[in-house]
Amino acid sequence: MGKDVIVALDFDSKEKTLAFLDRFTEEKPFVKIGMELFYAEGPSIVREIRGRGHKIFLDLKLHDIPNTVKKAMAALSALDVDIVNLHAAGTAAMMTAALEGLTRPGGTRPLLIAVTQLTSTDQERMERELPPGELVAAISAEKAGAVAAQAGPGAVVIAADTVVALDGAVLGKPADESDAARMLSALSGRTHQVFTGLTVACGADVRTVSEETAVTFRPLTAEEIAAYVRTGEPMDKAGAYGIQGYGALLVEGIRGDYYNVMGLPVCRLGGLLRELGVDCLALAGQK
Repeated sequence: MGKDVIVALDFDSKEKTLAFLDRFTEEKPFVKIGMELFYAEGPSIVREIRGRGHKIFLDLKLHDIPNTVKKAMAALSALDVDIVNLHAAGTAAMMTAALEGLTRPGGTRPLLIAVTQLTSTDQERMERELPPGELVAAISAEKAGAVAAQAGPGAVVIAADTVVALDGAVLGKPADESDAARMLSALSGRTHQVFTGLTVACGADVRTVSEETAVTFRPLTAEEIAAYVRTGEPMDKAGAYGIQGYGALLVEGIRGDYYNVMGLPVCRLGGLLRELGVDCLALAGQK
């Protein structure tokens, strides 16, 4: 085959699996072993299929504390599989530990990939079911984990995600101008919350927090909303406004971190970096 096609071995027993593989008398396809088969038959099924000459993607989606994942990955690496995976939501610390566990004494290891979202979930469902603070924290951790897995254990990774919430309902970026006008009308004359999830990863040390700021809009007329929408500024902003731009003309008051409303709580970020041994002021003062 010009390219490897991974064949899912979605069977519940060794007998069914081997009977299926017996059909391949010439080529040995790249196969995927998932939870059902692995939990039913254990590591021995991996060894037997490997012994038949098949490449193996072991699809177990590990997600646990970093040290547990590290030890589990070491055991999976010893099975001589080609690909393993884990949940990106486990944070960068877990991913770094996984890489350490997978790496064999000679420096080789299976390919490690991260699952960022299951096919049974979507962004809309997450926004509906998670409180805004937890939602942005989870998304920022997911972003950081995905980057850290590629950047390597020595990198400092910063990731953030921001949403606007009114009465507990998340307002994302507007789909079009009508949607932007609808959001601004809802925010008019009311106080809403801006939540930013922030994750900082430095090697195996990972910190995730969420910051909340209350923002009060003055009452807006339909003409003012239409004029602001025409500027184009609302279209790529959560909640359909940017406090750092013309949107400042809509804001009557703010309680909390201004920079959080912009999308990055700088003071909170500086504190997390200090906890991880990175002093921004000291670095800025170096000549």
